[in-house]
Amino acid sequence: MAWSELIWWQVMLACIASYMVGNISVARFVAKSQHQDVTKLGSGNPGSTNILRNFGFKLGVLNLALDMLKGVIPTLVFYLVFRHSVIVLYMCGLSVMLGHIYPVIFKFKGGKGIATMLGVFMVANPLVTLAVILIAALAWLCFEYGSVASFLCVTCMTVIEGLKAKALPNPDSRIVCLLLFFIFLFTWYAHRSNIERLLFGKENRVSLIKKAKKSLNMPVDIKK
Repeated sequence: MAWSELIWWQVMLACIASYMVGNISVARFVAKSQHQDVTKLGSGNPGSTNILRNFGFKLGVLNLALDMLKGVIPTLVFYLVFRHSVIVLYMCGLSVMLGHIYPVIFKFKGGKGIATMLGVFMVANPLVTLAVILIAALAWLCFEYGSVASFLCVTCMTVIEGLKAKALPNPDSRIVCLLLFFIFLFTWYAHRSNIERLLFGKENRVSLIKKAKKSLNMPVDIKK
């Protein structure tokens, strides 16, 4: 469905519904299941990395998967409802991300949107998204900075999808590129404190290998 064919009050309802789905704070529920408040632990961020840091590899991965699913469900549903409209996909994708980052239910104090963003891109381009996730995971393993992996994901996916959008007719291609720019902007802005800590060498390291070994009850340091 092209830009000119969209019925805008229906699109706005889809965006509002997507935003409300984004308000579901998986990290808060995961932490509550452990009788903790994630906003009072570690960085205080209700996201997958903070869950990983405080509750271990398994719950961190579970949180990541559920936050991605939160991005998949509304974008996929409305993408199909609006007859494969890429514009609606990214409008709902941006809305669900804003719901995650600025949830009205939690006084606009949410996570940083990377996992939810990846869920949106899984609908748009699943194979490329999986490849980027693997590359980002390798970067995390090498540098032990979750934020670096996040920057890699959002930058790669918005650039790739922006280039792909050039094949769309105008004005659809320009609108999609604008929506991708806002996805890029909001996720980088949500990570502004991480950028500052990286610049001053104070960013927190999280070793995926150590967390995985600990979850499997393996020795963290294996001596030869």
